[in-house]
Amino acid sequence: MEESQCHQWLNLLGLLALSYLLLKQVWSLLAGCKNHILSRWWRTNLKKYGGWAVVTGATDGIGKAYALELAKRGFDVILISRTLEKLEKVAKEIENLTRRKTKIIQLDFTGGAEIYTKVEKALKDLDIGILVNNVGMTYFNEVTRFHEVPDINKRIENIMNCNLQSMIQMTKIVLPKMVQRKKGLIINLSSAAGARPYPMITMYGATKAFMDFFSRSLNVEYRSDGIIVQSVLPHLVSTNMTRHPSANILVKTSDDFAREALNTVGYSHRTNGCLSHCFQSYILDHLLTETFMNSWICLFLGGCAMSLIVKITKLGKKDK
Repeated sequence: MEESQCHQWLNLLGLLALSYLLLKQVWSLLAGCKNHILSRWWRTNLKKYGGWAVVTGATDGIGKAYALELAKRGFDVILISRTLEKLEKVAKEIENLTRRKTKIIQLDFTGGAEIYTKVEKALKDLDIGILVNNVGMTYFNEVTRFHEVPDINKRIENIMNCNLQSMIQMTKIVLPKMVQRKKGLIINLSSAAGARPYPMITMYGATKAFMDFFSRSLNVEYRSDGIIVQSVLPHLVSTNMTRHPSANILVKTSDDFAREALNTVGYSHRTNGCLSHCFQSYILDHLLTETFMNSWICLFLGGCAMSLIVKITKLGKKDK
């Protein structure tokens, strides 16, 4: 009798555990549909945050795409980047396409804290509703072990300043007025490389992990003030940094990614940005173990896959 009751309790516990896991997956699926499908038709009114949007690293890739998409949604845009010629070109493109106003600030984000005095003066009298901290860099497209990075001291300094100091300093500049107005949106472009260990791009991944945790903590800290801080963790997007792989079901163009990611504002404070990248993260988080992900076999297969993608892309370009 006791043995029978024991089996019944074990069966009940098993059923409860299975029900919990099933409900958890159903909840994740429903949340994904809300964040990435429903949000396409019921977009958050971003204009409630203010009149101007600031985008760092705004002359290429995801930064440029965010700047253009925000202008299409009614914002005047402040573009901040290193190359004056590119800034002027992007500003003109945005003005011609959207009829919105633009301002440009030339800035090399590998500099120290002293460079932000210029930014603070330029933004002082503007109604900044949105800040997109996008600028970032890695080992100049080199995939290598940490101690073998060429000119390592200089590159450590550059990556820390560009990826982390830029986000912290820009946030420090715009946040006080957002708190005064009780509204604001800060979008920090982290990376899927910051969500789990990615050997061979260790510094890049570590800075993106910091960005993600900083964003999540800041969102809790300031949400009672009407301020949203969103962490965006994309997978592969076709940009200069990723050497422009061809767009497909896994790889997004920067324009498509920015549009879909902006749709998630108000729905999720931490997102992979688009439905495709959300599925990729789900597979990595639930179906593959960290041991497998960190194994040298995985690295070897990943390297072979990347080489194959590059070759296919080159062949495709030649055919065109």
